[in-house]
Amino acid sequence: MSENDVTAPDPGSAEDIHERPPLPPPTFEFLVMSIATQAQMQLGLFHFGAEKDAPEPDLQMAKHSIDLLGVIQEKTKGNLALEEERLLNNSLTELRFRFVQASSVLAKP
Repeated sequence: MSENDVTAPDPGSAEDIHERPPLPPPTFEFLVMSIATQAQMQLGLFHFGAEKDAPEPDLQMAKHSIDLLGVIQEKTKGNLALEEERLLNNSLTELRFRFVQASSVLAKP
């Protein structure tokens, strides 16, 4: 067996002690939503707790995540179902708008 092979843990192993909920199926929609959620977090749109504890946006990382979705959009052009295309286009439009908003807020003195 090579080191690149993935194997399931033994049923009696320590990893079974901390059971996880089942993972969602690996779909195109899940991929887009995962990257979009990362970008939203990097833009500071999600925070838990008091408003004063809101994280500072990381625009460089947010731009990278948005650019990744742009690459996916370019590479899948003409190969997506209508719902997948709408999800990707709408996610990118929203994230780009939010990026501009966050950039302008950070630019203010």
